[in-house]
Amino acid sequence: MVNFTIPGEPRGKQRPRLGKGHTYTPRETVEYEKQVKACFIVSGGKRMEGAVRAEITAYYGIPKSAGNRSRADMMSGKLRPTKKPDLDNVAKIVLDSLNGVAYKDDAAVVELVVEKYYSETPRVEVRLEETWVLMEE
Repeated sequence: MVNFTIPGEPRGKQRPRLGKGHTYTPRETVEYEKQVKACFIVSGGKRMEGAVRAEITAYYGIPKSAGNRSRADMMSGKLRPTKKPDLDNVAKIVLDSLNGVAYKDDAAVVELVVEKYYSETPRVEVRLEETWVLMEE
């Protein structure tokens, strides 16, 4: 099992762009994917060969405009973020980033739990756990 944190506001996977006759991945996505890999490596994470269970918790910064009551509800988890990036795009950028590093391919992820909360410290927390050995078809 490995736990690691990606500091900063959660990011979502952006769609490939078309430019000058070819597609390319937006720079922001490429940079964030590098950050995710680096956080995994620094945490001492090793490549998993079996099926993987992933938990991803995205903590969004509390808006500066939030009043004291709203802030308290956000901190307690009573009020949860419904803003972008979408949960599926947060999971996609994290799981895609770890291809070839934490596992051979993100197809090895057989269980996924993704949640959004507010925090005074924006970040994404990731927990990966090998659940059993994969049987190749």
